[in-house]
Amino acid sequence: MLAKRIIPCLDVKNGRNVRGVRFSADQDAGDPVELATRYDQEGADELVFYDITASSDGRAIVMDLVQEVSERVFIPLTVGGGIRTFADVREILKGGADKVSINSAAVHTPDIITQSAESFGSQCIVGAVDVLRLETAADEPPRWEIHINGGRKATGLDALEWVDELVDRGAGELVLNSIDADGTRDGYDLELNRAVARRVDVPIVASGGAGTTQHIFEVLTEGEANAALAASIFHFQVYSIPQVKDFLADRGVVVRPYAA
Repeated sequence: MLAKRIIPCLDVKNGRNVRGVRFSADQDAGDPVELATRYDQEGADELVFYDITASSDGRAIVMDLVQEVSERVFIPLTVGGGIRTFADVREILKGGADKVSINSAAVHTPDIITQSAESFGSQCIVGAVDVLRLETAADEPPRWEIHINGGRKATGLDALEWVDELVDRGAGELVLNSIDADGTRDGYDLELNRAVARRVDVPIVASGGAGTTQHIFEVLTEGEANAALAASIFHFQVYSIPQVKDFLADRGVVVRPYAA
């Protein structure tokens, strides 16, 4: 059985790591290089770095900071934000990232997923989606809509249909960012993760809502996610990564060991 992964997330704005609720990003959460170093030492399985305003500002990602982080960690690093072209994907991988997370650019130019996967391999290409739950009747299945530009712009795209296309085009992994749950610490959207996990044959990373170790356990079991991404609970040291892994292992979830 493949081990479940625990992945801290750095949301970077103006050189600082920030956090908020539902993509507000209004609270300083520390220095991204210092945090990355701590997570590497604590036994994180991977690290995600998002330049969260690059797309909405219409600028390129801050590559010098990406390179500084990549030089300090020895775990897989996923980088996203401000990606517009195939050349951007190539530059980020050359700059030290192991994977590139593509969100808004995939909606604007879906061929960027196809070309990048064909050139670098699906294992390097992550399809990230920011989704907002839509109102439905009580007897209807849940539905979610894709948003872009840091969650600021609705697209009209059905989330479940869109993840199908991302995988068909070659995305080797999906990150499911729930705008409704982001920063609330009320728990992940289990229905969203379960629906996508049963639809596609690539690993699913749950994102948005982690508040307790129980929430992480639930999304990795009931939510059928392959990995749990979390930010606030790690940045503000509510829990450490070893604490989360111990909690999961005690309940039968397979996790990678860490150096005590």
